[in-house]
Amino acid sequence: MLPLRARLIHCRWSGESTWVPYGDLRPDVGWEHHTSHPAPGQLALYPGGISECEIFFPYGACTTSSKVGQLAANHFATVVPDDGWDDRLREVGRRCLWDGAQEIEIVEHG
Repeated sequence: MLPLRARLIHCRWSGESTWVPYGDLRPDVGWEHHTSHPAPGQLALYPGGISECEIFFPYGACTTSSKVGQLAANHFATVVPDDGWDDRLREVGRRCLWDGAQEIEIVEHG
């Protein structure tokens, strides 16, 4: 699924997180490293089932969930932190919440 170019939107019901919705896409992946509480900067894929397929990208405390309730998602990547990382990550969340969807590109590093 990489590189991923999409629009990141805020998912207020999950807490401090953003997400990329995929609708009816159903990637053929099982449960691995799944969690309902990804840490800031951890990308987690919910492959679909009781809710649509989506990637969660939290910037603070969150519980992966949808309008049907709590979900578990596969942690598949982590943004590598550096100086000022927390501030920049929180700024992404603030922009999505107050300014609307934001363009995002996710590529594998190394």
